[in-house]
Amino acid sequence: MTRRPTVARRIEQLLGSSVVATAPVAGGDISTATRLRLSDGTVAFAKTLTQSPPGFYAAEERGLRWLGEAATAGGAPVPEVLGTDEECLVLRWVEPGRPTEAAAAAFGRALAATHDAGADGFGADEDGWIARLPLPNATAPTWAEFYATRRVLPYLKLARDRDAIDDAQAATVESVVGRLPDLLPDEAPARLHGDLWSGNVLWGADGVVRLIDPAAYGGHREADLALLSLFGLPQLSRVLDAYEEVHPLADGWEDRLGLHQLFPLLVHAAMFGGGYGARAVAVAEPYAG
Repeated sequence: MTRRPTVARRIEQLLGSSVVATAPVAGGDISTATRLRLSDGTVAFAKTLTQSPPGFYAAEERGLRWLGEAATAGGAPVPEVLGTDEECLVLRWVEPGRPTEAAAAAFGRALAATHDAGADGFGADEDGWIARLPLPNATAPTWAEFYATRRVLPYLKLARDRDAIDDAQAATVESVVGRLPDLLPDEAPARLHGDLWSGNVLWGADGVVRLIDPAAYGGHREADLALLSLFGLPQLSRVLDAYEEVHPLADGWEDRLGLHQLFPLLVHAAMFGGGYGARAVAVAEPYAG
């Protein structure tokens, strides 16, 4: 590793420890990702974003710490937070490993425990971020109401405003929103990661799977599992089998995956356009009645 002075100075100011070397890390779509070695031997991972939105990294830190609370009772672990400020988040480095069957099974059981740690309600005390987009988290009395008003409708509007979905397509999604109270089963609020696609599942070289980059809130546990299924995850079937050993899912959960995939697809439509809007509408159509 060489030393990148700008990143090194920021981390030294934040942690109060000298940075010996730095190296870029591939994969970050929003933040600049850097691996660092500190003078005390610590290896760390830093995410930096100049002129980041107010509270951007603070929200991620809150989510990591909240999920980390569940890890003390058998939930999925998260990397240790070493420091954060408005333009930077520093975590203890986790050496990446392979997605083995044993690690997948342990992750499935741990994810169920994370969900079962629960939340005070559907939502969170503060709003957050999903990628670069604001994420409204004001609580609602039911999951159907929260999912409609805080997840589906805001991003449907944004996707329509950005011409990723036309009026007729939007009407299809809106017709599903009206049916959500009848389509979604009642459950107590689960402790969700909130953005649980495969890129936010870190397979460690130590055989332990950790959760990273959360958009955490209290919600329905099927939402996390639907996102894992949407973009695929190595060893997914083993993860789900182990999950159900701990906390079986309600009947018909696989038939509801599309309902809970509407949110991430609309987020992608709002951010990237392309075919994501059409894909969201195709997912919605079977539930439109």
